[in-house]
Amino acid sequence: MAAQKGKDLLIKLEDGAGGFTTVAGLRTRQLAFNAEAVDVTNADSAGRWRELLAGAGMRRASIAGAGVFRDAASDARMRALFFDGAIPTLQVILPDFGTVEGPFQITGLEYRGDHAGEVTFDMALESAGPLVFTAL
Repeated sequence: MAAQKGKDLLIKLEDGAGGFTTVAGLRTRQLAFNAEAVDVTNADSAGRWRELLAGAGMRRASIAGAGVFRDAASDARMRALFFDGAIPTLQVILPDFGTVEGPFQITGLEYRGDHAGEVTFDMALESAGPLVFTAL
């Protein structure tokens, strides 16, 4: 895969009308996948090497983003999702790779502002169910 522009990695939120809209003004974004290992090493393990149980650990995905809100509506939507504890469906578009889609909950929403600058935000989301990957 050739180098990609960071701005092409998009996080989209369900819009309630059967589509998705890009989460407002993200300047940085990150998607991480993690899987917990289940250790099944025992006295009979060859050479006392650790053994892991295939497919048994919990899998999860984390999304982080930071930026500026484009408008009051996008700010209000993210804030409402956080305070309601809602679990909307999100899409993460990975350029020249594919799309990850599934339920996520906003687990962190931080605002900050410099005296001579704009108000910015950081958000953290955690997967809340099965995710679907669609290759491009």
